[in-house]
Amino acid sequence: MKTFSRRNFLQVMMMSGAASTVFSSHSLLACTNRIQKSRLGIALVGLGYYSTDLLAPALQLTKKCYLAGIVTGTPEKAERWKKQYKIPDKNIYNYQNFDQIANNPDIDVVYVVLPPSMHAEYTIRAAKAGKHVFCEKPMAMTVAECESMIKACRDNKVKLAIGYRCQHDPNTREYMRFAKEKTFGKVQMVACGAGYFDPRTDHWKQKKALGGGVMYDMGVYALQGARLATGEEPIAVTAQHFTTRPEIYKDVDETTLFQLQFPSGTVAACHTSFGINMNYLQANCEKGFFKMEPFSSYSGNQGISSQGTIQFPLANQQAKQMDDDAEVILANRSLLVPGEEGLRDIRIVEAIYQAARSGKQVKL
Repeated sequence: MKTFSRRNFLQVMMMSGAASTVFSSHSLLACTNRIQKSRLGIALVGLGYYSTDLLAPALQLTKKCYLAGIVTGTPEKAERWKKQYKIPDKNIYNYQNFDQIANNPDIDVVYVVLPPSMHAEYTIRAAKAGKHVFCEKPMAMTVAECESMIKACRDNKVKLAIGYRCQHDPNTREYMRFAKEKTFGKVQMVACGAGYFDPRTDHWKQKKALGGGVMYDMGVYALQGARLATGEEPIAVTAQHFTTRPEIYKDVDETTLFQLQFPSGTVAACHTSFGINMNYLQANCEKGFFKMEPFSSYSGNQGISSQGTIQFPLANQQAKQMDDDAEVILANRSLLVPGEEGLRDIRIVEAIYQAARSGKQVKL
């Protein structure tokens, strides 16, 4: 063994000190960058109706995030969005070169706004690219897909928020508070309906392979309404499917009725449809009631309770949702609606489909 001289010792200490200084400088720089960045760049994946008519306009109102990029398979759309929103060429991607988004520091968040059958793939790819993810509802088609999305985001140390805009709406927060604080005593029964008449005959919502079916779409709103109004998770479900247009709804459900039982004994009667317009929630409690109509619209959600009117103004629901989630990411706090919340719904949706097929109660 060589003798470890005083000179050797001093040289090692000097090198260690230099390395420590460099490491500390890099750490300090990283922290400084994180603090100084006050807005997150969002790339919208899929430029259909929801992105075009709602998310892009909302991103002109946000304070904590902005429209930084787009992902589309349609060159004409890419050119139109580029001109309208002044998006640089380097921030425009298609589905073939999507993974190159990993090398783009302008983009912090990928917002997946695709048919549900594609949610898992693009959430996982975005996570592997090191980007935080906002994913539209329904989170995915199966519990297994939801779990894989959560794992991918956790493994890559990015956050996953589900686009449940209503949970950011102060009107929804109010009836959630009623449930949590038992303002009117125990909730005894909930009735909830979410649906609209869809005249289309060849849309992805009518195709099973793309994630169609009313329960995945409007049904999630009715399910959320019941869960949030009770503050509980159901322990059993029964369900029935109906259609008035079997020539259109061959592979997926047009109208679904489902009934939920909760641990406290509360029951919920819910229905959802692509053939009926409805948007309401009513909860009867031991010492009063609360009712919302509409309860899940893009704007104007309002209601009444035994205490009076429920009507909190909100300028733009989607802008608040994205700002809330961006602020959480910037501060590295917990999300209001993380991937686990989307997973809860899909676990129940799977049980509802099973109950409708079997005609029997399914326990959760």
